Amino acid sequence: MRRIHLLLLLTAAAYLVWSGLFPNGRFNWLMETLPAIVGGAVMVATYRRFPLTTLTYALVWIFSLILMTGGHYTYAEVPIGFWVRDALHLSRNHFDRLGHFFQGVVPAMVARELLIRTSPLRPGKWLSTLCVCVALAISAAYELFEWRYAVMFGGKQADDFLGSQGDIWDAQADMAMALLGGITSLLLLSRWHDRQIARLRS
Repeated sequence: MRRIHLLLLLTAAAYLVWSGLFPNGRFNWLMETLPAIVGGAVMVATYRRFPLTTLTYALVWIFSLILMTGGHYTYAEVPIGFWVRDALHLSRNHFDRLGHFFQGVVPAMVARELLIRTSPLRPGKWLSTLCVCVALAISAAYELFEWRYAVMFGGKQADDFLGSQGDIWDAQADMAMALLGGITSLLLLSRWHDRQIARLRS
């Protein structure tokens, strides 16, 4: 498993380097990729003392790639988002929605693992409810941060960071996607997660 973890780390680091080459706005790139950089640093620092499951690391890896892609292009300008928009005849580039979906997936699964391994809580309805609440709270906090960012910087810099593309309900849609991501991950991945946690304990 350590080889898989190392591969995830090295490929994420390489992708970070690529995303930082001639991004669409250096400061915007830093702000978009900062959660991935900080999260990655924390996981590296705690790896020996408290390694997480491979499933959790893989989900964090996917989310990191999404953040780095958005940082490089800005979310409203990601090429694959335009392809999906044109193929499905959508009104906007929805790549940012994918990011907010994983903004629900990753906090929910990380919270689930931490609570199972460090608290008396056990898998069940209350644990799942709490994990979804954590994911939604983080999403709401991020929307508040985006609001203050827009107030402080305004103009194109704020538009690039928010990626709302004129959608007046962007913040609500983002939180709904995070809620959906948290619920979906718990419904589909909990049993797989439990098996991996059991192996860590053995």
